[in-house]
Amino acid sequence: MYLTKKTKEDLFKKHGKDAKDTGSAEGQIALFTHRINHLTEHLKRNKKDYNTERALVKLVGKRRSLLDYLTKKDILRYRAIVKELGLRK
Repeated sequence: MYLTKKTKEDLFKKHGKDAKDTGSAEGQIALFTHRINHLTEHLKRNKKDYNTERALVKLVGKRRSLLDYLTKKDILRYRAIVKELGLRK
C-alpha cells in the first residue's frame, strides 16, 4: 500500500503540530497532496482509468476548499503551506 501508517505520521509531523494532529488544515492539505501525486502517477500509466480520474478531481476539490478556508482564516499559514508543498494558485 502506498500510504502506510508511518507515511501518514511523517506527513502530519512535518506539516501539523505533531504526529497525532490529524485535523489541522496543513496536515490535511499535505495528505491530500501526497494522494494527488500518487494518483497522478497512476493515471500517467493507466490513461483509461476513469474512476481514478474522478477520485483525483474530487481530491483536488477538497484540497482547494481547505486552501480557501486557510486563506480566509490565516493568510500566513496559507502562504507557508503553499510554499512548503510547492503548490500553485
